[in-house]
Amino acid sequence: MTPIQMTKIYCLTLLVFLIIDFLWLGLIAKGFYSRHLGHLMKDSVNWTAAVLFYLVFIAGLLVFVIHPAVTAQNAIRALCLGLFYGLVTYATFDLTSLALLKGWSPTVVIVDIIWGIVLSGIVSSAGYRIALWILH
Repeated sequence: MTPIQMTKIYCLTLLVFLIIDFLWLGLIAKGFYSRHLGHLMKDSVNWTAAVLFYLVFIAGLLVFVIHPAVTAQNAIRALCLGLFYGLVTYATFDLTSLALLKGWSPTVVIVDIIWGIVLSGIVSSAGYRIALWILH
């Protein structure tokens, strides 16, 4: 992959991730997080931190999931690695939060890890398809 191809794959994969995650956070699960973590939430989002998370997360997805799956020409590999990447990354955050923060909800841990698995699997599969489209 050339740097230009990687940049296109990165940007389009990021766009897919943002659309799906914003739907989840802004519409579908907004009330859920407010109910369980409202006492911990800030009045406004720290957009610098949020943007950095998204940029780093998608970079990891490209390096550890999409590129290996494209190299192997294997859509199932993209899905399975994506599901596992979601498990590892979201479990790292949620279980660390549960271990260290007062009032972190065990219910949120379960829901958020499942969400991370699903989201990462969907985005990995989409990123794999995007990569094939750009590379051919």
